[in-house]
Amino acid sequence: MSSRLAAASAALLAAAVASLLIAGLLRTRPGQAAPVPAGFPSPPNGAMVFARQDGANVLALALSSKDRRLSLQASVVGPDGLGVAGLHLGFVISPAAGRVVRTRGAACGPGCYAATATSAPPRSVAVTIGRGAGPRRFEFVLPRAWPNTDAGALVRRSGRVWRHLKTLVWRERLASDPRHGISTVYRVAAPDRLSYQVAGGAAAVVIGNRRWDRDTPTDSWQRTTQQPPLRQPAPFWSSVRNAHIVASPTIRGHRAWRITFFDPRTPAWFTVVLDRQSLRTLELHMVTTAHFMHDVYGPFNEPLRLRPPT
Repeated sequence: MSSRLAAASAALLAAAVASLLIAGLLRTRPGQAAPVPAGFPSPPNGAMVFARQDGANVLALALSSKDRRLSLQASVVGPDGLGVAGLHLGFVISPAAGRVVRTRGAACGPGCYAATATSAPPRSVAVTIGRGAGPRRFEFVLPRAWPNTDAGALVRRSGRVWRHLKTLVWRERLASDPRHGISTVYRVAAPDRLSYQVAGGAAAVVIGNRRWDRDTPTDSWQRTTQQPPLRQPAPFWSSVRNAHIVASPTIRGHRAWRITFFDPRTPAWFTVVLDRQSLRTLELHMVTTAHFMHDVYGPFNEPLRLRPPT
């Protein structure tokens, strides 16, 4: 890729970061889910969900189990937001004890592949994509005890914790595909102040209905109007479905829950790490069309003054 094309791609991705951020931060009434776009391969209600990046595509897995009968669905979404059809896709089910079960996914709509199998409680499920001796393989590790209780109430409570924060800082890595990604630092102060700085790139400061932007660290700041004003801090998700605790890690000294869920309003798949005591979000992974995002949060409620740039 030429330097000019690379710069153009970086600029487009920076613009995407800003648009995604502003779209997410302008949501003031999460939980009011809009219909999923027609034909989008969303997971079945109640299933445990996982998602990850496969090149420029989203690959998601949904699982549910009853009486040793396992239902599986893979969703593959391309960078255009449409389901990717015509794939040779399979599932490899590995139980803690007993034989490994392999089954082929049958098309259940654009970008949707489903199967059922009889298996002992699985410890992991791998999704394979492609034919021949070397298909791509993506393994998803399952919790020891599942199906488990719906964790939607925990996620919704964590959203209320977001909205009661006074200040928040986070670091983000966002990619549109394996070759294009940027790193950004965000700082927000309640109720309507925000700044972000893309490493080596664009930056913005928003204070109430005023904002300042520049495309590079050496450009002059351009003042415009922010309408409507931001409401900060606020979580990125709008609605919560298919929420389950999939692990209980310790993150930076905090006992935590790792929870996966699907947001049908965006639509997007999320993995969040919540501090068990405070329900603050310590980390977040968001997987959606051409957006593969990892955020690390903190410090929380530390003194932070956001002022107009000089």
